[in-house]
Amino acid sequence: MEIVHVGSKPRASEYIEFNNVVYVSGLTAPNRDVGIEGQTQQVLDRIDAVLAKAGTHKGKILAVQVFLANIDRDFDAMNTVWDKWTDPDHAPTRATVQAPMARKPILIEMVVQAAK
Repeated sequence: MEIVHVGSKPRASEYIEFNNVVYVSGLTAPNRDVGIEGQTQQVLDRIDAVLAKAGTHKGKILAVQVFLANIDRDFDAMNTVWDKWTDPDHAPTRATVQAPMARKPILIEMVVQAAK
């Protein structure tokens, strides 16, 4: 099986395809001048766009890792946006943890694996 790197840059690829699975790099919000709800929606929109580019969709997401800069403050608000985006009957596996972000205005980052 061939490993396909898409949008490869020095530190990471936009996504990688291997064995009919799409691995999406950590995605953050491009506009960081908004709160957690706005940043979460932007990240989810980016996930939709990357998955579409890879020929798949959110209904085929296998796993999501969510990293929050402040889990105590932002967990519930992030989940409100998440719950509107996901199909509760076909939700992916998910882990959510608190983690320091690479840049201060980043409130959330997500990593995704999806079937083709």
